[in-house]
Amino acid sequence: MADSRTPRSSEGTGSASPAPAVTRAAAVLEALAASPGGRLTLSDLARELGIPKSSTSNLLLALEEARLINRQGAEFTLGRKLVELGAAYLSRMDEVQEFYRYCEQAPTLSGETVRIAMLDGANVIYLARYEGHPAVRLTSNIGDKMPVSLCAVGKALIARLHDHDVEDMFPDDAELPVLTPKSLRTGRELKDQLQTIREQGYAFEDEESTTGVVCLGVAVPTRGSHGPSLGLSVTALKATYTQEQGARMGKELQELARSLGNPMG
Repeated sequence: MADSRTPRSSEGTGSASPAPAVTRAAAVLEALAASPGGRLTLSDLARELGIPKSSTSNLLLALEEARLINRQGAEFTLGRKLVELGAAYLSRMDEVQEFYRYCEQAPTLSGETVRIAMLDGANVIYLARYEGHPAVRLTSNIGDKMPVSLCAVGKALIARLHDHDVEDMFPDDAELPVLTPKSLRTGRELKDQLQTIREQGYAFEDEESTTGVVCLGVAVPTRGSHGPSLGLSVTALKATYTQEQGARMGKELQELARSLGNPMG
């Protein structure tokens, strides 16, 4: 709800940008994506951007003509063109294509819910999802963001960072987002797990984001210093999860991670 948000500076979003209109257009899309209901009015968006309604209206008209947003009565939503652009981006990522190929033929992962994610600051963004286990569809979807502290793949990815970088992101007294009674609550609790993750080569999430669901996560070996930080996770129902199942899933997940990080074998 826009009224509860922190308003932008009085100069308006994009005032220091080399292309303010582009920066403001991106801010509109981000605001709509972050809105709990996925809908905002002209007044909401003008307040979010910190610019007059007349300027906001012109910006929305241009975005609507480009099919990047839709108008529904007095409200605006994200447009389907964004799906096309996102699909085009993912289709050009070799890692995503290899991810699906491997999951389809893997003895264990082919029957599980597997995802590939990218590190984005203190969050991960899910890029692809293989549906091998329809009972676990209540977990995150493609395009969703999840705080790293709430997911195995996020913990596996930040375990690769230098300690000083982790400390900057998560001071001991940092309050972490909580979704279940088992969610980690402080930066100290999160950091206490990292050495174990580094030693065993994977992270484990025990009902920390969804009650009744456990998850294994691994990081993909970095191909280059400027490449995206990718990770993989496999989800299972806790009621039926066993250590033997976890060992099989973890083995295949790590094989897939090595394949994605070093395609020449």
